Amino acid sequence: MKEFSADIAIIGGGLGGVAAALGALRGGRSVVMTEEYDWIGGQMTSQAVPPDEHSWVEQFGVTRSYRALRNGIRQYYRDHYPLTEKSRAWTDLNPGAGYVSRLCHEPRVGLAVMEAMLAPYRGSGRLTLLQPYRPVTAETDGDRVRAVTLQHRDSGDRIVVSAAYIIDATELGDLLPLTGTEYVRGFESQAETGEPSAPATAQPDNQQAVSICFAMDHVDGSHVIDKPRTYEQWRSVVPNFWGGPLIGFRSPHPRTLEIVTRSFTPNPDDDPTLVDADQRRNPGDGNLWTFRRIAARRNFVPGAYASDICLANWAMLDYFEAPIIDVPEAAYRDRLAAAAELSLSVFYWLQTEAPRADGGQGFPGLRLRGDVTGTSHGLAMAPYIRESRRIRAVTTIVEQDLSYATRGEAGAVNYRDSVGVGMYRLDLHPSTGGDNYIDVASCPFEIPLGALVPQRMTNLLPASKNLGTTHITNGCYRLHPVEWNIGEVAGLLAAHCLATGLTPHQVQADDALLHDFQAMLTGQGVETRWPDIRGY
Repeated sequence: MKEFSADIAIIGGGLGGVAAALGALRGGRSVVMTEEYDWIGGQMTSQAVPPDEHSWVEQFGVTRSYRALRNGIRQYYRDHYPLTEKSRAWTDLNPGAGYVSRLCHEPRVGLAVMEAMLAPYRGSGRLTLLQPYRPVTAETDGDRVRAVTLQHRDSGDRIVVSAAYIIDATELGDLLPLTGTEYVRGFESQAETGEPSAPATAQPDNQQAVSICFAMDHVDGSHVIDKPRTYEQWRSVVPNFWGGPLIGFRSPHPRTLEIVTRSFTPNPDDDPTLVDADQRRNPGDGNLWTFRRIAARRNFVPGAYASDICLANWAMLDYFEAPIIDVPEAAYRDRLAAAAELSLSVFYWLQTEAPRADGGQGFPGLRLRGDVTGTSHGLAMAPYIRESRRIRAVTTIVEQDLSYATRGEAGAVNYRDSVGVGMYRLDLHPSTGGDNYIDVASCPFEIPLGALVPQRMTNLLPASKNLGTTHITNGCYRLHPVEWNIGEVAGLLAAHCLATGLTPHQVQADDALLHDFQAMLTGQGVETRWPDIRGY
């Protein structure tokens, strides 16, 4: 097998992996990064999900490099897209004018900007990027990981990657079982965490739904796809808490659980510059077309876009029939295939049966835009993963650390070892244990370094949704800017430890060493405290 080595190996090239690479490279280290899919960028690109961000993102609350990513995306549109003069002059340009985020954009643009951010390091030879590879085994020596073996998705060829520090940036925490690292999955018990929203007993197979998203537009003509093989099966699914069939415009409101009916109106003649994408004032999901719209045709000169492009990541796409973590490989693949069938069934229903405002049924002019998501089958390249295996960490973040109901105007817990900040509601989708939405108001929160340090392993760091959260707190630590912050700190921490000869445990435990590391983070543009603001 071919062998690769570097100071730091990053397994997984999602948002956390890219941020970890940038942090490690800025720290002067050589890096090997691997990625399972054809695109780096994870939830922003291969999973096709526009950024889920807090309301203050344009002013503060993200790292300097994440802001550079956002600014780069906007500049890419100004440099390469035929924007109208009004949209080009829009300081906070929202290319898709979606209500879910102030920066809804096409996945390829996020990909292009991240590749540009990494390009100088690839050119210099300090970064080696290997795709598409998935980890299959690991070699350990006591409390250290020595190497990871990965397999090529298409050829089956295997390679070995070794490094002084190994960073797990996979979407599901794949390195944790391979390395024997202690971890938890699913729902912890209330007896263990003390969380008000936790069940009495642990439910490891109770995991959040996964979704396979897709992009679509609406043009003249009929573009109806072949009827999916399992369409009738999915049309007959009626969850007991749903208020009707799973495939339909009626479903629970995430915050109130009241059954509400959404609308779907392709290509409304709205002014994109007037869209107020602030989830505090409007969750934005009333019209599913504009909720996660990633290209608003009126942002571009007439004729450039025949239609808006809408990204479907809706309740009816949630696959919560069965878990995908720690199941046999055949079951894992079968369940992701079923999730894809559900997504195709939703699209077919939209084309043929969805109720229209004029009283008719179906929108045959809808087209799958696999060219936008980089696939021939029309769906996203990768499943949207909301929940991962999570390390047994030095610090476990629990609901009562940041829940507004618990903390109130005092705000979230201030951790002595804060290495970042984030903000989002504790937003959990329906789960494989039969739970409805769990949605808890939160306070602007911090990321403790202890949540990035495994209890035992000394050179393995998490860089995605696999840090020391619970099932509940994962609901707000899983979003785009928080994952980036986690990954960036993991890369900087590994580089710092190599430069100083310290271990992550020593940095976290010793106040003086911690202060030096936090000062370095501040110099790198990582915000570790919030200004005086309140939650929503």
